[in-house]
Amino acid sequence: MAAGEKMMRPLLGLSNAIDLLNQKLGDICNFLILAACVVSAANAMIRYAFGYSSNAWLELQWYMFAIVIMFGASYTFKRNEHVRVEILYLMLSERGQLWLDLIGTVVFLIPACLLLSYLSWPFFHQAYAVGEISSNAGGLIRWPIKFVIPAGFVMLALQGVSEAIKRVAALQGYVVIDAKYERPTQ
Repeated sequence: MAAGEKMMRPLLGLSNAIDLLNQKLGDICNFLILAACVVSAANAMIRYAFGYSSNAWLELQWYMFAIVIMFGASYTFKRNEHVRVEILYLMLSERGQLWLDLIGTVVFLIPACLLLSYLSWPFFHQAYAVGEISSNAGGLIRWPIKFVIPAGFVMLALQGVSEAIKRVAALQGYVVIDAKYERPTQ
C-alpha cells in the first residue's frame, strides 16, 4: 500500500462518518418538512373551525423550518445539490471542477462557516444563560433553537471537510466520486 493511500484511508473514513451524520440529519429534515405541514394545517383548521390559536404551534413551525434550513444546508452540500456560480464551472474539465470545488471549499466555505458559528455562539449562550423564552403568550423557550444556528454552520463546515477530503482523494486517483454538477432544469 502506498504511503499516500495509507494516509488517505483514515481521512476517507472520517469523510464517510461526516457523510453518514449529515445523511441522518437530512432524514430528520425530510421528516420535519412533513411535520411542519401537518402542524400548519392543523393549526389553521383549529383556528378557523374552533376559533382557538396558540403561539406555541406557530413557533413550533418556525423552529422546524429553522432546523430544516440550518441542517438541510449540509445535507444539500453532501448531495452536491447546492447553488453554484456556474460561469466557469461548466467550462472546466472534471479535474478542473474538482480543483475549483476544493479551493472554494477550503478557502471560502469552511472559514466562513466557522466564523459564522463563532459569531453566533454568544447569541445562543446569552439566550441559554438567561433561560430566554418567547415574549409571545404561550410561546416556546428560545435557547434551543438559537443553538441550531452555530450547530448548523459547524455541520456545514464539517461537510466541507468531508467534500475536501473526497476531492483530494479523487485528484490523487484513490477514489472516483460522482461530483458532476447538472444545471437545474427549472
